[in-house]
Amino acid sequence: KGKCPEDGWDESTIELFLHELAIMDSNNFLGNCGVGEREGRVASGLVARRHYRLIHGIGRSGDIAAVQPKAAGSSLLNKLTNSVVLDVIKLAGVQTVTNCFVVPMATGMSLTLCFLTLRHKRPKAKYIIWPRIDQKSCFKSMITAGFEPVVIENVLEGDELRTDVEAVEAKIKALGAENILCVHSTTSCFAPRVPDRLEELAVICANYDIPHIVNNAYGVQSSKCMHLIQQGARVGRIDAFVQSLDKNFMVPVGGAIIAGFNESFIQEISKMYPGKASASPSLDVLITLLSLGASGYKQLLKERKEMFSYLSSELKKLADNHNERLLDTPHNPISLAMSLKNLDENNDAAVTQLGSMLFTRQVSGARVVPCGSVQTVNNYTFKGFMSHANDYPSAYLNAASAIGIKKQDVDVFLKRLDKCLKTFRKEVKKEKSVNEISNSNTGTEQPED
Repeated sequence: KGKCPEDGWDESTIELFLHELAIMDSNNFLGNCGVGEREGRVASGLVARRHYRLIHGIGRSGDIAAVQPKAAGSSLLNKLTNSVVLDVIKLAGVQTVTNCFVVPMATGMSLTLCFLTLRHKRPKAKYIIWPRIDQKSCFKSMITAGFEPVVIENVLEGDELRTDVEAVEAKIKALGAENILCVHSTTSCFAPRVPDRLEELAVICANYDIPHIVNNAYGVQSSKCMHLIQQGARVGRIDAFVQSLDKNFMVPVGGAIIAGFNESFIQEISKMYPGKASASPSLDVLITLLSLGASGYKQLLKERKEMFSYLSSELKKLADNHNERLLDTPHNPISLAMSLKNLDENNDAAVTQLGSMLFTRQVSGARVVPCGSVQTVNNYTFKGFMSHANDYPSAYLNAASAIGIKKQDVDVFLKRLDKCLKTFRKEVKKEKSVNEISNSNTGTEQPED
C-alpha cells in the first residue's frame, strides 16, 4: 500500500525484503554482462554488504525520481521510501501534503535546490526575504543559489524573538514583488527565537503572489511546527517545506525530505537535481521506519514531548537555585534557554568557558550564547551572532528535547551543569574575598601568613 506499517518489522524480515529488492538489480543477476561505464561493480565485499548490494543508486542522469531499467530493485526502493515518508509526514500533522521525495543532501543544499528551481519561474527575482535565524547553512543556502538575502530582524516580545511581519511586508513593497524570489521562513529553531509566524507570512505570500519556502529542519518531530505548516498552507501559500532526515528520524547525516502541497512543483524540484543520486539516505530511512512502524514513531514523538516538559521543569528549578531564570518561550516546542546573567556580569569570559566545561564533561548539543559576539558570513556581518538579534538582553544557555532523548540524558546534563555553575560561584566568591582583603589592607603592612 506504500504506507508505513502500523507495527514495526523485525530485522530478519527487513533484511529479507532488502535482499529481494537487491536481486532485481542487474549487477546481482547471475551471468550478467555489463559493458557500460556504470555497472554496479564494487571492489570491496564489505562495501557491497554495507549497502545490501543495492549499488546503482536512485534515478537516472536527468531525473532523480525516474525509474532505472537495470536497477528495478533500487528504483522500487526509492518509490517506496518516498511513499512511506509521505505517509509519516501526514501522520506527524501535515495531512494535506501531496508529494515529497528524499534527496541525498542535507537541509542547506536541499533549500538551495528549491531556490534554483524557483529561478526558472521568476527570472527577474534577485532577493530572498529571510526573517533572521542565526544558523549558517540556511543563510548560505541562499548565497550558494546566487541570491541576495534580505535579513529581517526579529522583534522582542517578552523573552521571545518573533517574526516582524510588518517589516516583511514593508520590504516587499519597497523592493517590488516581482524582484523577490521567495520568502524563506523557519519553524524549528533555538530559543529564545521561536517559529516564524507562518500563517501571517503565508497570507502575505498569497496576497503578493510570492513563493514561500519553509526551513522545517527538525520540525517533523514537533506537532506544533507541523501544525503551523498545515495552517499556513490552509490560509495562504507554502510552496515547499524542507526537513532533515537525521534530526527527525535518527539516521546518519546526509539526507533531507522536500515536501509540498503542489505535486507538479515538487516534481519540478526533483527534476532540477542533476544526475543520479546515492540511495543510502533512502535506504537508511526506509529501514528505520520499517523497524519502528507507525506506532513506534508515534511513541517516540510522545516521549519527546514528555521529555520536553520534564526538561523544562527541572531546568527551571536549577535556574532558580543559581539566581538565574528559565526564559519564557512558550512558542518554542523543542528548545529551551536559561539566562546566564550573573555569570556574564562577573566575568566576560565565563560564559564561553562554561560551554567549554560542559563539552569536556561530555555534554553535547548545549549551546552557550554570550552577548555581543560578531560574525561575518559571506560578507554579511551579524551582530550578536547566535542570539538571532543584534542586542539580546542577556547571555544564555540552550538545551533541546529532540527525538530519542531519554530521562537519563536530562538528569546527567542537569547534574553536570549544576556542578559547573557551582564551580563558577565558588571562584567568584573567592575572587571577591581576595579583593576585599586587598582593599582593606591598602596602605598598611601586609599581614604575615
